[in-house]
Amino acid sequence: MRSTAFVNGTVVLPDRLLHDGVVCCEDSKIVFVGQRASLPREVEIIDAKGGVIAPGFIDLHVHGGAGADFMDGTPEAVISACTAHLRHGTTTIFPTTTTGSAQQIKAMIQACAVAAEQLSIKPARAARIAGLHLYGPYFAEDKVGCHAAAGRRSPLVTEFQQYFESGLIRIATCAAELPGADVFYKMARAHDCLITCGHSNSTWNEMQVAFDAGMRHVDHFWCAMSSVPSIRQRCNVPMQGSMAEFVLMHGDMSTEVIADGWHLAPELLEFAFRMKGAERLCLVTDCNRALDMPPGDYRFGNATDGTMFRSDGKVGWAPTGSLASSIVGMDSMVRHMRQNTSASLSQVIRMASLTPAERTGIADQTGSLDVGKRADILVMDEGLNVGEVFVGGFKVSD
Repeated sequence: MRSTAFVNGTVVLPDRLLHDGVVCCEDSKIVFVGQRASLPREVEIIDAKGGVIAPGFIDLHVHGGAGADFMDGTPEAVISACTAHLRHGTTTIFPTTTTGSAQQIKAMIQACAVAAEQLSIKPARAARIAGLHLYGPYFAEDKVGCHAAAGRRSPLVTEFQQYFESGLIRIATCAAELPGADVFYKMARAHDCLITCGHSNSTWNEMQVAFDAGMRHVDHFWCAMSSVPSIRQRCNVPMQGSMAEFVLMHGDMSTEVIADGWHLAPELLEFAFRMKGAERLCLVTDCNRALDMPPGDYRFGNATDGTMFRSDGKVGWAPTGSLASSIVGMDSMVRHMRQNTSASLSQVIRMASLTPAERTGIADQTGSLDVGKRADILVMDEGLNVGEVFVGGFKVSD
């Protein structure tokens, strides 16, 4: 049996901090969390050196990294992107589709299945794939954003049923106003998915229909989503409530923010945190293949026919001048959220770990430093820069 003890750091729990705390693990599981205690003689000591001991991050919404996009549809691309995000503290990942052909989406699903099997042999090689996020292609025509417009469409059961039958889809997104959306949501519900509305110009009433069908989450708040003015333009008068109002009104709804410093100003991050709280707000990267890559031109989505965007080293830009996804990892999101909102360290870490775990049904396995959970653990310095990363108790090699 392999025993490990994380010491000399502030242990981050979902509701509090343990100063000079200890986390003990045996093989892949956490067996003790508490104040400094006597340790077994045969134990490997991990010295946090006065820094932070936190659970590994969980990313619900992420497209790629290190030059690879999950929609490239190869196990090599999947592993490359998962490896890159692990360096930024993400120990559990949900590879996310873009718009594209049915063949491209099937290839992505198959590639992730193969990659997940390969990574299970060496768990500390890359972020663990907990399932897939079926994000594109079911977007509203006027809310495609940086995704390829030619690859968007309304949902057809003959198509999406194949995706769900793979058994890998854990998060499922569809614009609520599209014909067939209710059937999509009900099938996603039958497969125990986190059901999401995104890239949508839906009205309050359309959101209510989706909610009744099981939808409980909205993608990247304020980005590619309806607003009262956009609904006014679509539906005339009287002015109607939009996705934003629906999410803020309903306590059961959760959402996510891209806290990279470019998508949302600090006041919007603060507003989202105060309105939804750490239990219903997730941090996501929505990151593309430009993560850890030099500035330049890249494709968003499939390497052959995805849309072009430009990375300036800080964020992605579409040719139209609009934003084209993030290019930084979850560690950057955590630092920015901590520095620019009133959220405590425990709350910020929760939004990047336990909250996404709860929303996707894996909180019994990971997402917090609790006895019995998998030893997915980060050692960070006081500035929340990631130092050492452990996946299932195994240290990630440099």
